[in-house]
Amino acid sequence: MPAYIPTVLRREIAVDSLVTLHYFEHAKDYVFEGEKHDFWELVYVDKGRLEVIAEDQGYELDQGQIIFHKPNEFHNLYANGTIAPNLVILTFVCHSPAMAFFENKITYVTARQRELLARIIEEGRQAFSGPLGDPYTLQMPRTDNAPFGSEQLINLYLETLLIDMIRNESPLSERPKPSSSIKTRSDNDLVNRIIHYMEEHLCDSLSFSAICRYSAQSATNLKTIFKSVTGLGVMEYYRKLKIDQAKILLRESNGNITQIADRLGYTSVQYFSRHFKQATGMTPREYTLSVQAN
Repeated sequence: MPAYIPTVLRREIAVDSLVTLHYFEHAKDYVFEGEKHDFWELVYVDKGRLEVIAEDQGYELDQGQIIFHKPNEFHNLYANGTIAPNLVILTFVCHSPAMAFFENKITYVTARQRELLARIIEEGRQAFSGPLGDPYTLQMPRTDNAPFGSEQLINLYLETLLIDMIRNESPLSERPKPSSSIKTRSDNDLVNRIIHYMEEHLCDSLSFSAICRYSAQSATNLKTIFKSVTGLGVMEYYRKLKIDQAKILLRESNGNITQIADRLGYTSVQYFSRHFKQATGMTPREYTLSVQAN
């Protein structure tokens, strides 16, 4: 009897798990402020137009285009204020070396690839009970009566999509030219969000690393963006906000100098007074007397 030797089939692309699956119908002024995570994300523009920031570059995507965000790549999304977009957003875990193909990838999908995306959405609606348009989904809840093999089909369709895209790379798959206007708007939005965060924490002692974590930016990126928009360093701006608030409290006689220093998160009244004089040229007491004189 011949000795048969089975061949273990190679898996060039192996999707380990699905994190989220969404089909969004956003308003024309939709804004997603951004995030980064340790798994892959694909965003497909089913209808309309979308502005995307990937790390520090801005791009405008047309209907039929798809973008991939590699693990730990900061990204955010904007509708352009004119055209309301419909989006397929899929996040998944895949450690296959072949996924390097999708780093920095923006391309148009083919009809076959669009059909695979549609099948993923169709199976997802049957396999999971939560609405696919809920942006706050952290885990996909399973349904009790999903058709046989729904989750496996999602996996197979997704792996087939990725393999097909590698095999049949579109001639239009080069990343489009970055848009400076999109980048500028994104930078302004990010800085405004950080300033609002600072204002909410004037009574604390925020550290630069805490602001980096909140903004989901690297230290270098954050320093560059913040300085380009405001002309000041991050912590310099935070200290300025504290001093501006201290001036208001002093003018309103809202507590003595020690109480104001404590209210604004200073570790000592001496540190507060030194900081205040560096910023204004006067001690808090001198500033109070000048206000009273006026």
